[in-house]
Amino acid sequence: QVQLVESGGGLVQAGGSLRLSCVASGSIFSINVMDWYRQAPGKQRELVAHNTDYVTNYADSVRGRFTVSRDNAKRTVYLQMNNLKPEDTGVYSCNVKHIGVTYWGRGTQVTVSS
Repeated sequence: QVQLVESGGGLVQAGGSLRLSCVASGSIFSINVMDWYRQAPGKQRELVAHNTDYVTNYADSVRGRFTVSRDNAKRTVYLQMNNLKPEDTGVYSCNVKHIGVTYWGRGTQVTVSS
């Protein structure tokens, strides 16, 4: 079993920044791949970033503004979000696949006001 907990969401003005955290616990001892998704009201879930120990791929909509980093000792992946825009508003969730099973966190709400 793997548990994922996101935190760090909140309300910010356009141009502001937030740092989200995703902490993995349970039977996972190393994180090979973790993804960040977001879902805005009335829209499909969108892949924001795909992260490994070595590389991160970003969605075009966030590239240059969002950065993923890791603290493997804490089994935590961070999503630093800068220059936030109202269209970044949504529920942000982390995702990890472990031994063929995909796990999701509950998500954390990010709201960007204009």
